[in-house]
Amino acid sequence: MPTLNWYNFPDDSGALQKAADRCGKESGGRYRISYNKLPRAADGQRQQLVRRLAAEDDSLDILGLDVTWAAEFAEARWIREWTGGDKRRATEGTLRVPLRTATWKGKLYAVPYNTNVQLLWYRKDLVPHPPTTWAEMLDMSRALARQGKPHYAEIQGAQYEGLTVWFNSLLNSAGGTILNPSATAPSLGPPAVRAASIMRDLANSPAADPSLPNQMEDQNRLAMESGVAAFEINYPFVYPSMKANNPKLFKNFRWAPYPRVDAGRPAHPTIGGIDLAVSAYSRHPDLAFEAALCLRDRENQLTAALEGGLPPTLRALYDEPAFRKEYPFSQEVLSSLESASVRPLTPAYQNVSIVVSHTLSPPSAIRPESAVRTIGDQIDQALRSEGVIP
Repeated sequence: MPTLNWYNFPDDSGALQKAADRCGKESGGRYRISYNKLPRAADGQRQQLVRRLAAEDDSLDILGLDVTWAAEFAEARWIREWTGGDKRRATEGTLRVPLRTATWKGKLYAVPYNTNVQLLWYRKDLVPHPPTTWAEMLDMSRALARQGKPHYAEIQGAQYEGLTVWFNSLLNSAGGTILNPSATAPSLGPPAVRAASIMRDLANSPAADPSLPNQMEDQNRLAMESGVAAFEINYPFVYPSMKANNPKLFKNFRWAPYPRVDAGRPAHPTIGGIDLAVSAYSRHPDLAFEAALCLRDRENQLTAALEGGLPPTLRALYDEPAFRKEYPFSQEVLSSLESASVRPLTPAYQNVSIVVSHTLSPPSAIRPESAVRTIGDQIDQALRSEGVIP
């Protein structure tokens, strides 16, 4: 019986191992799935996969790709295109925006396994009504500071991917994009200046945590749980964490859509998640496609959502009573996903992200116009394979 090796992020909940075991059992003895844990950090995950695929390692079958990797892996011919019945089953009932992350040059190269999107989390005892815009949130923070109350707005300000995500969300919400539609040149323009200005303004306001230049998602979570913050921009994992770690504060822990740049323009927070691809060097590609579809089917996605906190990519699950009970914010997540933005779809994404995060760090020192010029010039070099090497 063939063993299909599935490489994915390390899952502490056990949901991924359950999916592997279930799908192997349901194959009727035609294959078993071995769940292999990649490093915890995304950079380490990518490095391991890239090295092994570049060596044409045929022991890799199903690959859990970060939503920014499909273009790079497809261009390198490391993963197989989804076609025919496999493609139909992969796209049927799947949310539109997650499918964009798995698509390159009009072809599908992966199937969305789980997704993610940030919400605004806030304390109802401090803020009876959540802010709808970034400007409104800063005003509320200033008012709370004057009253001597907790007032920080926790956000990812360290020099890493989270900073790029913050900029990308603001830029798309302002009506712009990092790259042009063909991903051949930077786009940026006035919306990028607006996005960089909002980042600078927050970093130089009472809303800024003193640790902002070093903060990632987990530091934001801990700060919110400690009681020093009024607001937090973060993923849904903060909800069960707050419930477990600070039940008293949890009673006033609420959620709202990602803040808008302009009151009249919807927000477009950046999507996250994992897509499943089939290695070009797999010795059992047909079985690998079949197994990948099983791993992300309705039952396994529901288990991953309920036990692992991973928002599903199948639209119908957002109407599932068990999911809605566990995720009381499920409709806000769904609405955000349906209007979400994606990070630039390009084989050079790692270079683009490094350019953005390095230029905008620390946020308090951003000079919007010159920063956007620098980002544009360096992205142009990166797209021509000059400059930054990831």
